[in-house]
Amino acid sequence: MDDLLLLVHRMPYPPTKGDKVRSYNLLKYLAAGYRVHLATFVDDPDDWQHLETVRALCGETYFARLRPFGARLRSLRGLLRGEALAIPYYYDRGVARWVQNLIGRRSIRRAVVFSSPMAQYVNDVAGLERVIDFVDVDSVKWTQYATRDRGWYRAPIRAIYRREGVKLLEFERYTAGCSTASVFVTPEEATLFRTLAPESADRVVSVENGVDSAYFSPARGQPSPYATGGTVLVFTGAMDYLPNIDAVNWFAREILPRIRTHRPEVRFCIVGARPAESVCALAHVEGVSVTGTVADVRPYLEHATVAVVPMRIARGIQNKALEAMAMGRPLVISAASAKAINATPGESFCVAADADSFAGLVLELLADPQRAARVADAGRAAILRNYSWTSNLARIAACFRDASAPMRAECSAPTFAEA
Repeated sequence: MDDLLLLVHRMPYPPTKGDKVRSYNLLKYLAAGYRVHLATFVDDPDDWQHLETVRALCGETYFARLRPFGARLRSLRGLLRGEALAIPYYYDRGVARWVQNLIGRRSIRRAVVFSSPMAQYVNDVAGLERVIDFVDVDSVKWTQYATRDRGWYRAPIRAIYRREGVKLLEFERYTAGCSTASVFVTPEEATLFRTLAPESADRVVSVENGVDSAYFSPARGQPSPYATGGTVLVFTGAMDYLPNIDAVNWFAREILPRIRTHRPEVRFCIVGARPAESVCALAHVEGVSVTGTVADVRPYLEHATVAVVPMRIARGIQNKALEAMAMGRPLVISAASAKAINATPGESFCVAADADSFAGLVLELLADPQRAARVADAGRAAILRNYSWTSNLARIAACFRDASAPMRAECSAPTFAEA
Protein backbone atom coordinates (compact mmCIF):
# COMPACT_ATOMS: atom_id res chain seq x y z
CA MET A 1 0.00 0.00 0.00
CA ASP A 2 1.42 3.39 -1.01
CA ASP A 3 1.97 6.18 1.49
CA LEU A 4 0.08 9.45 1.23
CA LEU A 5 0.31 12.64 3.30
CA LEU A 6 -2.99 14.33 4.19
CA LEU A 7 -2.98 17.85 5.67
CA VAL A 8 -6.24 19.18 7.12
CA HIS A 9 -6.77 22.52 8.86
CA ARG A 10 -9.32 21.11 11.34
CA MET A 11 -9.49 17.60 12.75
CA PRO A 12 -11.73 15.61 10.38
CA TYR A 13 -13.96 14.20 13.10
CA PRO A 14 -16.67 14.33 14.27
CA PRO A 15 -18.38 15.28 10.98
CA THR A 16 -20.65 17.87 12.56
CA LYS A 17 -20.00 20.86 10.30
CA GLY A 18 -19.57 21.34 6.58
CA ASP A 19 -15.79 21.21 6.18
CA LYS A 20 -15.44 18.31 8.63
CA VAL A 21 -18.10 16.31 6.80
CA ARG A 22 -16.07 16.60 3.60
CA SER A 23 -12.64 16.06 5.19
CA TYR A 24 -13.82 13.02 7.20
CA ASN A 25 -15.28 11.35 4.13
CA LEU A 26 -12.14 12.24 2.19
CA LEU A 27 -10.00 10.60 4.88
CA LYS A 28 -12.16 7.46 4.85
CA TYR A 29 -12.00 7.25 1.06
CA LEU A 30 -8.23 7.75 0.85
CA ALA A 31 -7.61 5.28 3.70
CA ALA A 32 -9.19 2.54 1.59
CA GLY A 33 -6.43 2.85 -1.02
CA TYR A 34 -3.44 4.41 0.76
CA ARG A 35 -1.59 4.36 4.03
CA VAL A 36 -2.64 7.86 5.04
CA HIS A 37 -0.41 9.93 7.32
CA LEU A 38 -2.36 12.83 8.78
CA ALA A 39 -1.37 16.19 10.23
CA THR A 40 -4.21 18.35 11.49
CA PHE A 41 -5.17 21.01 13.99
CA VAL A 42 -7.56 20.53 16.91
CA ASP A 43 -9.43 23.77 17.59
CA ASP A 44 -12.30 22.38 19.67
CA PRO A 45 -11.40 20.89 23.10
CA ASP A 46 -14.24 18.38 22.74
CA ASP A 47 -12.53 16.86 19.69
CA TRP A 48 -9.63 15.42 21.68
CA GLN A 49 -11.87 12.54 22.79
CA HIS A 50 -12.09 11.39 19.15
CA LEU A 51 -8.36 10.95 18.47
CA GLU A 52 -8.48 7.17 18.43
CA THR A 53 -11.33 7.18 15.91
CA VAL A 54 -9.16 9.21 13.54
CA ARG A 55 -5.97 7.27 14.28
CA ALA A 56 -7.71 4.02 13.38
CA LEU A 57 -7.93 5.26 9.77
CA CYS A 58 -4.33 6.44 9.56
CA GLY A 59 -0.71 5.43 9.59
CA GLU A 60 1.25 8.12 11.45
CA THR A 61 -0.56 11.14 12.86
CA TYR A 62 0.23 14.57 14.26
CA PHE A 63 -2.43 16.56 16.12
CA ALA A 64 -1.55 20.18 16.87
CA ARG A 65 -3.52 22.13 19.42
CA LEU A 66 -4.88 25.37 17.95
CA ARG A 67 -5.74 28.01 20.53
CA PRO A 68 -7.80 30.65 18.72
CA PHE A 69 -6.52 33.59 20.77
CA GLY A 70 -2.87 32.70 20.20
CA ALA A 71 -3.54 31.95 16.55
CA ARG A 72 -5.10 35.39 16.10
CA LEU A 73 -2.00 36.98 17.60
CA ARG A 74 0.19 34.97 15.23
CA SER A 75 -1.95 36.03 12.31
CA LEU A 76 -0.94 39.64 12.89
CA ARG A 77 2.46 38.69 11.49
CA GLY A 78 0.72 38.50 8.15
CA LEU A 79 0.24 42.27 8.26
CA LEU A 80 3.99 42.79 8.68
CA ARG A 81 4.93 40.23 6.05
CA GLY A 82 2.37 41.27 3.46
CA GLU A 83 0.68 37.87 3.46
CA ALA A 84 -2.81 36.57 4.15
CA LEU A 85 -3.63 36.42 7.87
CA ALA A 86 -4.78 32.80 7.48
CA ILE A 87 -1.24 31.65 6.72
CA PRO A 88 0.41 32.41 10.12
CA TYR A 89 -2.91 31.55 11.82
CA TYR A 90 -2.41 27.94 10.71
CA TYR A 91 1.38 27.80 11.08
CA ASP A 92 2.88 25.51 13.70
CA ARG A 93 6.58 24.60 14.01
CA GLY A 94 5.71 21.13 15.22
CA VAL A 95 3.57 20.44 12.17
CA ALA A 96 6.32 21.77 9.89
CA ARG A 97 8.99 19.54 11.49
CA TRP A 98 6.72 16.49 11.44
CA VAL A 99 5.85 16.95 7.77
CA GLN A 100 9.49 17.41 6.73
CA ASN A 101 10.60 14.41 8.76
CA LEU A 102 7.80 12.17 7.48
CA ILE A 103 8.40 13.04 3.83
CA GLY A 104 12.10 12.32 4.13
CA ARG A 105 11.82 9.20 6.25
CA ARG A 106 9.04 7.54 4.25
CA SER A 107 9.93 9.02 0.86
CA ILE A 108 6.40 10.38 0.50
CA ARG A 109 5.57 11.13 -3.15
CA ARG A 110 1.91 12.16 -2.87
CA ALA A 111 -0.02 14.59 -0.73
CA VAL A 112 -3.60 15.79 -0.49
CA VAL A 113 -4.04 19.21 1.10
CA PHE A 114 -7.42 20.19 2.50
CA SER A 115 -7.87 23.99 2.75
CA SER A 116 -5.40 26.44 1.29
CA PRO A 117 -3.49 27.53 4.45
CA MET A 118 -2.24 23.95 4.93
CA ALA A 119 -0.43 24.14 1.59
CA GLN A 120 2.28 26.25 3.21
CA TYR A 121 3.79 23.05 4.60
CA VAL A 122 4.37 21.44 1.18
CA ASN A 123 4.29 24.14 -1.51
CA ASP A 124 8.08 24.22 -1.78
CA VAL A 125 8.82 20.50 -1.33
CA ALA A 126 10.54 19.24 -4.48
CA GLY A 127 9.34 16.00 -6.05
CA LEU A 128 6.06 15.87 -4.12
CA GLU A 129 2.94 15.47 -6.21
CA ARG A 130 0.13 17.28 -4.48
CA VAL A 131 -3.60 17.78 -4.95
CA ILE A 132 -5.11 20.77 -3.16
CA ASP A 133 -8.77 20.65 -2.16
CA PHE A 134 -9.60 24.33 -1.79
CA VAL A 135 -13.29 23.38 -1.37
CA ASP A 136 -14.40 27.00 -1.91
CA VAL A 137 -12.71 30.12 -3.26
CA ASP A 138 -12.15 31.47 0.25
CA SER A 139 -10.61 34.71 -0.97
CA VAL A 140 -13.95 35.69 -2.49
CA LYS A 141 -15.70 34.83 0.77
CA TRP A 142 -13.59 37.44 2.61
CA THR A 143 -14.51 40.01 0.00
CA GLN A 144 -18.17 39.15 0.58
CA TYR A 145 -17.69 39.67 4.32
CA ALA A 146 -16.45 43.19 3.59
CA THR A 147 -19.58 44.05 1.62
CA ARG A 148 -21.94 42.66 4.28
CA ASP A 149 -20.32 44.31 7.29
CA ARG A 150 -22.18 47.60 7.85
CA GLY A 151 -21.65 50.70 9.97
CA TRP A 152 -19.00 53.45 9.88
CA TYR A 153 -17.37 52.08 13.03
CA ARG A 154 -16.74 48.78 11.20
CA ALA A 155 -14.66 50.43 8.47
CA PRO A 156 -11.33 49.06 9.81
CA ILE A 157 -12.76 45.53 9.88
CA ARG A 158 -14.02 45.90 6.32
CA ALA A 159 -10.56 47.03 5.26
CA ILE A 160 -9.00 43.93 6.86
CA TYR A 161 -11.56 41.69 5.13
CA ARG A 162 -10.81 43.28 1.75
CA ARG A 163 -7.09 42.93 2.31
CA GLU A 164 -7.52 39.28 3.27
CA GLY A 165 -9.44 38.67 0.07
CA VAL A 166 -6.60 40.10 -2.02
CA LYS A 167 -3.75 38.45 -0.15
CA LEU A 168 -5.44 35.06 0.14
CA LEU A 169 -6.10 35.03 -3.60
CA GLU A 170 -2.38 35.63 -4.17
CA PHE A 171 -1.62 32.58 -2.02
CA GLU A 172 -4.34 30.50 -3.67
CA ARG A 173 -2.87 31.25 -7.10
CA TYR A 174 0.64 30.42 -5.94
CA THR A 175 -0.57 27.16 -4.39
CA ALA A 176 -2.48 26.20 -7.53
CA GLY A 177 0.67 26.79 -9.57
CA CYS A 178 2.55 24.32 -7.35
CA SER A 179 -0.12 21.64 -7.52
CA THR A 180 -1.01 18.81 -9.86
CA ALA A 181 -4.68 19.71 -9.49
CA SER A 182 -6.81 22.26 -7.67
CA VAL A 183 -10.16 20.92 -6.51
CA PHE A 184 -13.37 22.84 -5.76
CA VAL A 185 -16.68 21.65 -4.40
CA THR A 186 -18.89 22.79 -7.29
CA PRO A 187 -18.49 23.45 -11.00
CA GLU A 188 -19.36 27.10 -10.30
CA GLU A 189 -16.51 27.49 -7.80
CA ALA A 190 -14.13 25.79 -10.23
CA THR A 191 -15.20 28.12 -13.06
CA LEU A 192 -14.77 31.15 -10.80
CA PHE A 193 -11.24 30.12 -9.84
CA ARG A 194 -10.32 29.56 -13.49
CA THR A 195 -11.18 33.21 -14.14
CA LEU A 196 -9.19 34.36 -11.09
CA ALA A 197 -6.18 32.10 -11.77
CA PRO A 198 -6.11 31.60 -15.55
CA GLU A 199 -2.51 30.35 -15.44
CA SER A 200 -3.76 27.19 -13.65
CA ALA A 201 -7.10 26.83 -15.43
CA ASP A 202 -6.22 23.51 -17.09
CA ARG A 203 -5.60 21.94 -13.67
CA VAL A 204 -8.82 23.03 -11.94
CA VAL A 205 -11.57 20.45 -11.34
CA SER A 206 -14.76 20.15 -9.36
CA VAL A 207 -15.51 17.34 -6.92
CA GLU A 208 -18.93 17.61 -5.36
CA ASN A 209 -19.81 16.53 -1.84
CA GLY A 210 -21.81 13.46 -0.98
CA VAL A 211 -24.42 12.47 1.55
CA ASP A 212 -24.67 9.29 3.57
CA SER A 213 -28.22 8.62 2.39
CA ALA A 214 -28.61 5.61 4.68
CA TYR A 215 -27.75 7.73 7.73
CA PHE A 216 -29.79 10.72 6.57
CA SER A 217 -32.97 8.84 5.79
CA PRO A 218 -36.60 9.87 6.31
CA ALA A 219 -37.61 6.34 7.30
CA ARG A 220 -36.15 6.45 10.80
CA GLY A 221 -39.25 7.11 12.91
CA GLN A 222 -37.42 8.89 15.73
CA PRO A 223 -39.43 10.77 18.36
CA SER A 224 -40.05 14.43 17.68
CA PRO A 225 -37.75 16.84 19.54
CA TYR A 226 -40.34 19.60 19.23
CA ALA A 227 -42.24 19.62 22.50
CA THR A 228 -45.34 21.36 21.20
CA GLY A 229 -45.38 19.90 17.67
CA GLY A 230 -47.04 22.13 15.10
CA THR A 231 -45.53 23.86 12.08
CA VAL A 232 -41.77 24.13 12.35
CA LEU A 233 -39.23 25.64 9.97
CA VAL A 234 -35.69 24.40 10.68
CA PHE A 235 -32.17 25.61 9.99
CA THR A 236 -29.17 23.44 10.90
CA GLY A 237 -25.50 24.37 11.04
CA ALA A 238 -22.57 25.51 13.15
CA MET A 239 -23.86 28.68 14.74
CA ASP A 240 -20.50 30.37 15.31
CA TYR A 241 -19.95 30.57 11.52
CA LEU A 242 -20.50 34.07 10.13
CA PRO A 243 -22.55 33.09 7.03
CA ASN A 244 -24.86 30.98 9.22
CA ILE A 245 -25.16 33.80 11.77
CA ASP A 246 -26.10 36.21 9.01
CA ALA A 247 -28.59 33.72 7.55
CA VAL A 248 -30.60 33.07 10.72
CA ASN A 249 -30.64 36.74 11.72
CA TRP A 250 -31.98 37.68 8.29
CA PHE A 251 -34.61 34.93 8.41
CA ALA A 252 -35.75 35.54 11.98
CA ARG A 253 -35.96 39.31 11.71
CA GLU A 254 -37.07 39.87 8.12
CA ILE A 255 -38.63 36.69 6.70
CA LEU A 256 -40.32 34.97 9.63
CA PRO A 257 -42.52 37.99 10.50
CA ARG A 258 -43.85 37.97 6.92
CA ILE A 259 -44.74 34.28 7.31
CA ARG A 260 -46.30 34.64 10.75
CA THR A 261 -48.55 37.45 9.52
CA HIS A 262 -50.43 34.75 7.60
CA ARG A 263 -49.54 31.70 9.70
CA PRO A 264 -49.01 32.84 13.31
CA GLU A 265 -48.50 29.26 14.51
CA VAL A 266 -45.26 28.86 12.53
CA ARG A 267 -42.07 28.53 14.56
CA PHE A 268 -38.45 28.79 13.47
CA CYS A 269 -35.95 26.42 15.11
CA ILE A 270 -32.21 27.12 14.86
CA VAL A 271 -30.26 23.90 15.46
CA GLY A 272 -26.50 23.98 15.85
CA ALA A 273 -23.54 24.12 18.20
CA ARG A 274 -21.81 27.16 19.65
CA PRO A 275 -24.47 29.80 18.87
CA ALA A 276 -22.99 33.29 18.72
CA GLU A 277 -24.34 36.02 20.98
CA SER A 278 -26.51 37.48 18.22
CA VAL A 279 -27.97 34.01 17.56
CA CYS A 280 -28.75 33.44 21.23
CA ALA A 281 -30.53 36.79 21.24
CA LEU A 282 -32.93 35.48 18.59
CA ALA A 283 -34.46 33.16 21.20
CA HIS A 284 -36.24 36.27 22.51
CA VAL A 285 -37.88 36.87 19.12
CA GLU A 286 -41.48 35.68 18.95
CA GLY A 287 -41.66 32.24 17.33
CA VAL A 288 -37.91 31.51 17.40
CA SER A 289 -36.07 28.82 19.37
CA VAL A 290 -32.31 28.18 19.58
CA THR A 291 -31.21 24.70 20.62
CA GLY A 292 -27.44 24.97 20.86
CA THR A 293 -25.60 21.64 20.59
CA VAL A 294 -27.77 18.59 19.95
CA ALA A 295 -26.77 14.94 19.92
CA ASP A 296 -28.38 14.29 16.53
CA VAL A 297 -29.79 16.77 14.00
CA ARG A 298 -31.82 14.13 12.17
CA PRO A 299 -34.92 14.21 14.39
CA TYR A 300 -35.03 17.99 14.01
CA LEU A 301 -35.04 17.58 10.25
CA GLU A 302 -37.39 14.60 10.20
CA HIS A 303 -40.11 16.37 12.20
CA ALA A 304 -39.77 19.82 10.67
CA THR A 305 -42.38 20.92 8.16
CA VAL A 306 -39.95 22.80 5.89
CA ALA A 307 -36.16 23.17 5.93
CA VAL A 308 -34.81 26.64 5.15
CA VAL A 309 -31.33 27.70 4.03
CA PRO A 310 -31.44 31.53 3.79
CA MET A 311 -27.74 32.05 3.05
CA ARG A 312 -26.68 35.46 1.77
CA ILE A 313 -22.93 34.95 2.18
CA ALA A 314 -22.41 31.67 0.38
CA ARG A 315 -19.56 29.81 -1.28
CA GLY A 316 -19.85 26.30 -2.66
CA ILE A 317 -22.35 23.68 -1.59
CA GLN A 318 -24.34 23.79 1.63
CA ASN A 319 -24.27 20.37 3.33
CA LYS A 320 -27.24 21.45 5.41
CA ALA A 321 -29.28 21.66 2.21
CA LEU A 322 -28.20 18.22 0.99
CA GLU A 323 -28.91 16.63 4.38
CA ALA A 324 -32.39 18.18 4.51
CA MET A 325 -33.15 16.85 1.03
CA ALA A 326 -31.80 13.41 1.99
CA MET A 327 -34.12 13.44 5.01
CA GLY A 328 -37.07 14.00 2.70
CA ARG A 329 -37.82 17.55 3.77
CA PRO A 330 -39.09 20.18 1.32
CA LEU A 331 -36.36 22.80 1.06
CA VAL A 332 -36.46 26.54 0.43
CA ILE A 333 -33.02 27.97 -0.25
CA SER A 334 -31.67 31.38 -1.21
CA ALA A 335 -30.54 31.93 -4.77
CA ALA A 336 -26.95 32.48 -3.58
CA SER A 337 -26.70 28.81 -2.56
CA ALA A 338 -29.19 27.15 -4.90
CA LYS A 339 -26.98 27.22 -7.99
CA ALA A 340 -24.52 24.81 -6.36
CA ILE A 341 -27.10 22.01 -5.98
CA ASN A 342 -27.05 19.36 -8.71
CA ALA A 343 -30.83 19.00 -8.96
CA THR A 344 -33.76 20.73 -10.66
CA PRO A 345 -34.87 24.04 -9.09
CA GLY A 346 -38.61 24.22 -8.56
CA GLU A 347 -38.87 20.45 -8.62
CA SER A 348 -36.34 19.14 -6.06
CA PHE A 349 -36.14 22.35 -4.03
CA CYS A 350 -37.51 25.90 -4.10
CA VAL A 351 -35.34 28.96 -4.77
CA ALA A 352 -35.97 32.36 -3.17
CA ALA A 353 -34.57 35.60 -4.60
CA ASP A 354 -35.33 37.87 -1.64
CA ALA A 355 -37.16 38.05 1.68
CA ASP A 356 -40.59 38.42 0.09
CA SER A 357 -40.18 35.46 -2.24
CA PHE A 358 -38.67 33.38 0.57
CA ALA A 359 -41.71 33.97 2.74
CA GLY A 360 -44.04 33.38 -0.20
CA LEU A 361 -42.48 30.03 -1.11
CA VAL A 362 -42.65 28.80 2.48
CA LEU A 363 -46.31 29.82 2.69
CA GLU A 364 -47.06 28.04 -0.60
CA LEU A 365 -45.55 24.79 0.68
CA LEU A 366 -47.45 25.08 3.96
CA ALA A 367 -50.69 25.66 2.09
CA ASP A 368 -50.19 22.73 -0.29
CA PRO A 369 -48.93 19.61 1.54
CA GLN A 370 -49.14 17.53 -1.64
CA ARG A 371 -46.78 19.86 -3.47
CA ALA A 372 -44.47 19.89 -0.44
CA ALA A 373 -44.41 16.08 -0.53
CA ARG A 374 -43.55 16.08 -4.25
CA VAL A 375 -40.67 18.49 -3.67
CA ALA A 376 -39.44 16.39 -0.76
CA ASP A 377 -39.57 13.14 -2.76
CA ALA A 378 -37.80 14.71 -5.75
CA GLY A 379 -35.11 16.14 -3.49
CA ARG A 380 -34.42 12.76 -1.89
CA ALA A 381 -34.25 11.15 -5.35
CA ALA A 382 -31.72 13.78 -6.50
CA ILE A 383 -29.49 13.03 -3.52
CA LEU A 384 -29.55 9.29 -4.25
CA ARG A 385 -28.77 9.98 -7.90
CA ASN A 386 -26.01 12.61 -7.64
CA TYR A 387 -24.41 12.64 -4.22
CA SER A 388 -22.49 9.44 -3.57
CA TRP A 389 -19.31 10.10 -1.57
CA THR A 390 -17.50 7.15 -3.15
CA SER A 391 -18.10 8.08 -6.77
CA ASN A 392 -17.52 11.80 -6.21
CA LEU A 393 -14.30 11.47 -4.18
CA ALA A 394 -12.87 9.05 -6.75
CA ARG A 395 -12.26 12.17 -8.83
CA ILE A 396 -9.70 13.42 -6.28
CA ALA A 397 -7.66 10.21 -6.30
CA ALA A 398 -7.81 10.25 -10.09
CA CYS A 399 -6.04 13.61 -10.15
CA PHE A 400 -2.66 12.03 -9.44
CA ARG A 401 -0.70 11.80 -12.67
CA ASP A 402 -0.31 8.02 -12.70
CA ALA A 403 -3.90 7.28 -11.67
CA SER A 404 -5.81 5.11 -14.12
CA ALA A 405 -9.26 6.66 -13.78
CA PRO A 406 -11.65 8.57 -16.04
CA MET A 407 -10.60 11.97 -14.67
CA ARG A 408 -6.96 11.47 -15.59
CA ALA A 409 -7.06 13.54 -18.77
CA GLU A 410 -8.77 16.47 -17.10
CA CYS A 411 -6.46 16.44 -14.09
CA SER A 412 -3.15 15.79 -15.78
CA ALA A 413 -0.71 18.65 -15.45
CA PRO A 414 2.72 19.70 -16.67
CA THR A 415 5.67 18.92 -14.41
CA PHE A 416 5.28 21.16 -11.42
CA ALA A 417 7.50 24.23 -11.32
CA GLU A 418 9.28 24.73 -8.04
CA ALA A 419 9.03 28.21 -6.58
